[in-house]
Amino acid sequence: MPLPLASEVPMQSQTPRTLQAWIKLLNSIRLPVPRQAHERVSSAINDSNRSMREISERMQDSPALVLSVIREANMAVSNELVEPAESLEIAINRLGLKRTGELLRSLPAVEPEDLPVALRQLQMISLHASQQANGLFAVRLARLWQEIHWGSLLFLSPLWPLAISHPKLLEEWELRVIHKNEPVAKVELELFGIRLLELCQAMAELWRLPLWIIQGYRLLQNERRQLVRVMHIARHRELGLQQQQELDNDPELRRWLNQPANTVLLANGLALSAQQAWDTPHNTRWQYLTCLYLQTPLGDLQQQVHQQAVLSAQSHAGPGIWHPATALLWPWDQRREHKGMVAAPAPSAHDLKRWSKFCTELLAEPSRFNNAMELTKWARDALVASGMSRIMMLMTDKGMTQLRVHQIVGLPEPSAQLTLNIDHSTLLQHLTRQAGQIRITLENHDQYWSKLPASLRTLFRGDNLLARSLVSNGRVVMIVLADQGGGPFSEITVQAFGKTAQCIERALTTFSNRSR
Repeated sequence: MPLPLASEVPMQSQTPRTLQAWIKLLNSIRLPVPRQAHERVSSAINDSNRSMREISERMQDSPALVLSVIREANMAVSNELVEPAESLEIAINRLGLKRTGELLRSLPAVEPEDLPVALRQLQMISLHASQQANGLFAVRLARLWQEIHWGSLLFLSPLWPLAISHPKLLEEWELRVIHKNEPVAKVELELFGIRLLELCQAMAELWRLPLWIIQGYRLLQNERRQLVRVMHIARHRELGLQQQQELDNDPELRRWLNQPANTVLLANGLALSAQQAWDTPHNTRWQYLTCLYLQTPLGDLQQQVHQQAVLSAQSHAGPGIWHPATALLWPWDQRREHKGMVAAPAPSAHDLKRWSKFCTELLAEPSRFNNAMELTKWARDALVASGMSRIMMLMTDKGMTQLRVHQIVGLPEPSAQLTLNIDHSTLLQHLTRQAGQIRITLENHDQYWSKLPASLRTLFRGDNLLARSLVSNGRVVMIVLADQGGGPFSEITVQAFGKTAQCIERALTTFSNRSR
């Protein structure tokens, strides 16, 4: 039975609540592959002069393709006594070129900009983790470089299909856990019904991913006492002799720390925590732990980690996604003081409290609103409270041919009368076909800006813009454009924008169904 394309997965309202239901859903999703990578690998497979190693090397820049091949090779072996393929080359050998080609043809090939942003972001983090693992550990443990490389690249892969089926849940998780510091267990049980580590381990075991990946998830869930003890020792970074003595006095803990499999977890811990910032306590803890593992001074490690991040950004950064290497420039680069290069201030605690109140009212059932204008005015005020300074909310007509302005903030009054023809803009066409969000930044400005109608380019002058389509009852009914004056966004505001959009969608659906 063919697996569903990304557009065929169940709507977000049909969220599983049990481990088995999540496994069934995520295991059914075919991960899309960038078209260029798809064509490049297909050409290599059909070239009889190409070796397995050359074909493997061509696949490496497409994490989805790597996962699909290794997963297929390992799940095809029913005999559990057969060791899982620990590398891509072994997996291709196990499948054979014919079957590998058939698998490739079954995967959706899409343009890079059409890949879900949440999926591209997660895969970029995985590529960054792989770069860190190769730079920090693979040279020192040369005979184990394949296990280190593939384990670090695929460690987060159980979350990749989740980024296709439920990207908004991942957005909400990040907003609440990372930016609002809510308890992770509470948030995950509310959003998913289960803990994400439990889900990741179950998917890794089902797909028979490399053993070091499964071992890493087991460690995070079942060996937390040892992890806490080691982190406590690692904090004494200025007391190298004391660290050594504490480990010498506990040989079992020392053996536990020095397992080569821990390199996969350390690399992903460094890459994931760097997404928020380089100087957070979370990132610092992973740096201390890595210092202890490598017996390296903190300053030396930080230099290596930053160098690997830059190398990763040169190869893996892309439009619309955040790579933490960008932040390494900010303290030293002169452009940081240039107008428009400094991120907008985050909303105050008072504003976030107002924003939360607006969202609560939007989610109320039955709907508290008497008409659509009242609802969108409330939604507009929620966006303002989140930190947005220029906002335009456009409603679609029944024929899906035009967009008419419904609410504005921070824009000239005549723009409230604006009507846009959808077929005059490829970006508007893309947004009205299905739910989606596009974040225009300085890095991808040239790619997207020309696809906006000229009237919108005039109104939203600047380098940064968020555009999101909202769905009600399975149909795109609204497009929201918002920015913070055209300069870089506050990341908290971006997260609040995503959450607000979810609240508006639910409010629109509740309102439209009020008389049914």
